[in-house]
Amino acid sequence: MEYALVLRWLLLFALVGAAGVPIAARLFSVSGRGAGFTVPVALVVLTLPAYWVGHLSLTAGLVVGTLTLVGAALLTGLDRDALRDGSVRASPSLRLDRRALAESAVVFVVAFSFLVAVRAVDPAVHALGGEKFLDFGLLKSLSRTTALPPEDMWFANEPVRYYYGGHLVTALLARLSFTPPRFAYNLGLAGFYAMLVTAAYDLAASVAAARRGADADRPRPSSARLAGAFGAFFVGVAANLHTAADVALGLLPTGLGTAVATWIADGTGAEPDEVLSGSSNFFYFDASRVIPGTINEFPLFAWLNGDLHAHMMGLPFLLLAAGLAFAYYETPAEARTRRRLLVFGAIPVVAGLQSVVDTWSFPTLFGVLFLAVAFAPAHPLTLFSERTVQSFESRLRREGLRLASALGVAVLAGVVGVVLSAPFVVLASGGGSSRSLEILAAAERSSLVGLLLVHGGFVLAFGTYLFGRVGRAIPVLVGVAAVALVASAIGLPVLLLTLPLLVLGFVALRFGRPVGFETVLVVGGAGLVTMVELVYLTEQAGPLRMNTVFKFYIQVWALWGVAAGAVVAGLLRGRTAETGAGTRTETTRREAVATDGGGIGVGVARRVLVVGFVLLLVVSTSTYGAFALGNHFENAPEATLDATAFVESQHPEEAPAIDWLDAREGQPTLLSAPGTTWHSRGGTDERERGMYAWTSNPAASMTGVPTVAGWQHEVGYRGTDAYYSRVRDVDTMFLGQPEEQARLLRQYDVEYVWVGPSERLRYDDVTVTDLQGVEVAYEQGSVTVYRVDHEELPAG
Repeated sequence: MEYALVLRWLLLFALVGAAGVPIAARLFSVSGRGAGFTVPVALVVLTLPAYWVGHLSLTAGLVVGTLTLVGAALLTGLDRDALRDGSVRASPSLRLDRRALAESAVVFVVAFSFLVAVRAVDPAVHALGGEKFLDFGLLKSLSRTTALPPEDMWFANEPVRYYYGGHLVTALLARLSFTPPRFAYNLGLAGFYAMLVTAAYDLAASVAAARRGADADRPRPSSARLAGAFGAFFVGVAANLHTAADVALGLLPTGLGTAVATWIADGTGAEPDEVLSGSSNFFYFDASRVIPGTINEFPLFAWLNGDLHAHMMGLPFLLLAAGLAFAYYETPAEARTRRRLLVFGAIPVVAGLQSVVDTWSFPTLFGVLFLAVAFAPAHPLTLFSERTVQSFESRLRREGLRLASALGVAVLAGVVGVVLSAPFVVLASGGGSSRSLEILAAAERSSLVGLLLVHGGFVLAFGTYLFGRVGRAIPVLVGVAAVALVASAIGLPVLLLTLPLLVLGFVALRFGRPVGFETVLVVGGAGLVTMVELVYLTEQAGPLRMNTVFKFYIQVWALWGVAAGAVVAGLLRGRTAETGAGTRTETTRREAVATDGGGIGVGVARRVLVVGFVLLLVVSTSTYGAFALGNHFENAPEATLDATAFVESQHPEEAPAIDWLDAREGQPTLLSAPGTTWHSRGGTDERERGMYAWTSNPAASMTGVPTVAGWQHEVGYRGTDAYYSRVRDVDTMFLGQPEEQARLLRQYDVEYVWVGPSERLRYDDVTVTDLQGVEVAYEQGSVTVYRVDHEELPAG
């Protein structure tokens, strides 16, 4: 186990986080002063300049980014008057919450250490069951490149078209810590997980503290720390109800269990026997594939699976943007400069990086901003004018003006974000892959049981919370239920779950009920869950809406996990101690007392019910983790963080050649068999799965040395015609006529030809090795690598 590297990365995160402390404290004028966001804040300040300058030189970009971070830390943290006098001291206007900083540091170290332990027993970047070949290949490409964008290791001589910002963050940290990519992969995973869990802790705690009336200059109450702990749990440890349902079925009487299993099977595309035997045949992957035709990941599964993937690395920055939106929400109307800074400065800067890290969550950042601006006590138009906003007599018109103004603010901020990510936006828009927004057919929509298994825990908690806060909610709920039942009858069962949350959330936020920013997050998540049942982005990365649900559901989990932390803590402590966005009226206080119970007996009974509900929620969402982690650590091998150690033990015939190729400087072009869906030999049945298997471009993926045509994933990035045109050229280079072979070798500037098991499986008789100018450069095990001398090639 590489303990020295673990300590080195913890020290690096400590230094980066320390630089982010004064910057975060200036941005977050809320309880905790952004203590849990110091690392992501610092990484945004470091990476965005590095990204821009990196298009000239990545080394220069790292230097400029580091200097920008140090300069920003000094500018926000030191007393400039003292500096002019030659002395160094902290700015008297800089206020820090040292206890919150200490809490966040503890959470970060615990989360980082936990994920290091998880990855140390399964560190391999094998191709099966995920995108590790893609992720490690990108990391290796970034370690080889001298400037951005990196060359695509699966489409030689062309820049990568995948969003690589998270891999860039990892590569920069690897350079700063002198860590080889094979170790940086798993340490980067641990770092992003720790950032996510720490951000969830801090945001949930800050939201709960605001609900108790604690401002930026007062210490957080203990109930806020409880909310933070729940937020960290729901985001980083909890899972959906799939596994808990399997266990519960085993406890039911046979007849009832069979009936329930049949109902679940009808809604999830499984067989009743499969559902009944689920807990005895547990497989960690099953809980991420609940709704047919979709992917329903949550953070614990994602990090347990171990891809260093965009949808995971974007989550800390999504919560950072949500935290900045919360800071805006809590900022009074008269602090117009601060509100402008947050809306048109801080959030677009985060979005500028987020577009490169995870493009799918870019619009969500501004969706959360829209909701924060719309529901904040300050009217959106006061961002532009100090004059009192003229109100319409009609409540409907007033609300319409507020929503329209908030939308305009979010769009303007979004334009700034697009400009800050312009190089990537231009590059991504130049691809040949077609994408369009489509209406989802009723037959493809999620069933009620599927939605309940994925979202039921959150929805029940939020519904209970909002119903108690709205007060006289029964008439509202009756109307909502009637509409939702009609919607369910016409093929929209999602509205049975989300419409009550959307309506109750709106009523609570706009009619002075005792709720806060946690309800903004609830409404935002409910909107996303509803959206993917109506429309989807058609693309070639997955059939129908698979990728749309995949990318947005994990964003929902992060937003709802934070909200659940504040909500569960709020349920446990009741309503009477809370404050709303403004001063509570006597009527509201009477409603709170009536809801909480007017007598000791009623109050005790209510508390018992609440505690029982919270325990059930925690246990049911922990069931997956108990099974998955138990299996994960069972019979664990010797611990290591080396992501490529498996190559030598599992593929010893190819490992020496991969090491030899990895030692080549720069990014010479490689010719190897394309990673199409199937490899076949002579029409026989001897064939292997190409994608998600070792046989698909191991040389390029393990080294970052670009091959002419790699994984079939490139269809999703560049289109079918561009990819398969290259596949045909590769086939010609291996098997064609000498003149055509020579011409194409020159066209693609091929320097090495890789002939290993995949090439022999695909091609019966490799003839490119017979060309003049193609000589053996390395031969060992089952692989021969040939060097191409272009001057010696025949005319073509």
